[in-house]
Amino acid sequence: MTTTPEVTSTGAPTAKTRPGDRWFSGTALFAGSMILVTLAAVAVFLIIQSLPAFVATGEDASILGDSFWSYVGPLVFGTVWAAALALLMAVPLSIGVALFISHYAPRRLAQALGYVVDLLAAVPSVVFGLWGIGVLAPAVQPVYSWFVDNAGWFPLFSGPVSSTGRTIFTASIVLAVMVTPIITAICREIFLQTPTLHEEAALALGSTRWEMICMAVFPFARSGIVSAAMLGLGRALGETMAVAMVLSVSGGVTFALFTAGNPSTIAANIALTFPEAYGTNVNVLIATGLILFIVTFAVNALARYIVSRRKEFSGAN
Repeated sequence: MTTTPEVTSTGAPTAKTRPGDRWFSGTALFAGSMILVTLAAVAVFLIIQSLPAFVATGEDASILGDSFWSYVGPLVFGTVWAAALALLMAVPLSIGVALFISHYAPRRLAQALGYVVDLLAAVPSVVFGLWGIGVLAPAVQPVYSWFVDNAGWFPLFSGPVSSTGRTIFTASIVLAVMVTPIITAICREIFLQTPTLHEEAALALGSTRWEMICMAVFPFARSGIVSAAMLGLGRALGETMAVAMVLSVSGGVTFALFTAGNPSTIAANIALTFPEAYGTNVNVLIATGLILFIVTFAVNALARYIVSRRKEFSGAN
């Protein structure tokens, strides 16, 4: 902040803030405060509108079964299960692509791949949903049949196999493709921030390039990778249209990946059910949104906690 010195009656120098600095400081404070006000307003709205749903029964809301918790339980499971599968596929791929761009690819190729990754992050989710329905699901259905026929003894691959390929695993693949550009872009920037002195020291000790990455890059970028993964997880938890378009829902809780009986997700369920909801049904759907809000908030809080434990080594900070 730019200041001009003044002298008080006691002879001690003081600092006078310029008007432009005061305006800028006030504007920044207002902008930061509005984020907290908006978050609080959303939380208050969700809580107030959700209260009738917590005590509602099947007589009060037609979409409920025995109670609200029996209704939202499978949705929470489907949301977390699909997001976890997507993250399991996306994180290793993202780290590999980011490492190739930052440490292996020639400069021109790395720049081109960086632009492509950034552009993929801007593709609308509806486009991914259409790709999942029209291209991915028919292509992977024979693969699902092979797994069920040859490894059906394993619970995750148990049958009967879906005839359309629109399963929870297909939706997870779509989610993985959607979050990969986000995780890749963040990991790439973290890897590029690794101190050059650390890398050169590892190479000077006789390390190969991969050993240098394991000893210098990964320890420096560990908390940044966690942050990128948690950001991708937050995107996967809240994704709506792509999952609603790809997933063939039957309800219930199941770990089988290739069957026609699939749990839904909270966001997709709200998108598909809300247009025809009325009365207490609307409160029930808003209450499921509150549950998703809490889950997403908890994920972000966990990510910040993990990052803060090693922030002195974090390229994200």
